Amino acid sequence: MEGVVFIGALVLIVMKIPQTSIVEHADVFALPYLQDNLYLMMVMSGVFAVLRIFGAVGLLRNRLWGLGLSLVNCMVTLTLMIFLLPAGILDGLLSGAALVLLLFARLGQKREIYRPGIPATDREIRRGDAASGVSQHVRLTKAS
Repeated sequence: MEGVVFIGALVLIVMKIPQTSIVEHADVFALPYLQDNLYLMMVMSGVFAVLRIFGAVGLLRNRLWGLGLSLVNCMVTLTLMIFLLPAGILDGLLSGAALVLLLFARLGQKREIYRPGIPATDREIRRGDAASGVSQHVRLTKAS
């Protein structure tokens, strides 16, 4: 979505259309600062597009950095959505849906993160004998 805006900015800049003529005829953002710097906002959307592409490539290659980059992109987009009203509503809906799908795909149906009281297998555990003050080494093995 951001890539199309970036391509549109390039076309407008090449055609030498002044920013003021676009701002007069279209209310894209609710905040006047963003409305006055429309071309800069359109060019910055190219940065988001490139980062989204990198995240997608990382996810396709099943890399953890792709998941991390995609999660950060979704969270930043959801945060900035508030300032980019009304144009950010659709972007927020898409990023929110992508965030839910990414988290569901990564975490799946896991119900527990940590089960206390069950030690890892093949790990030495020190256990103190309270009566004699002697410590023992216990080696756990996998149950067959």
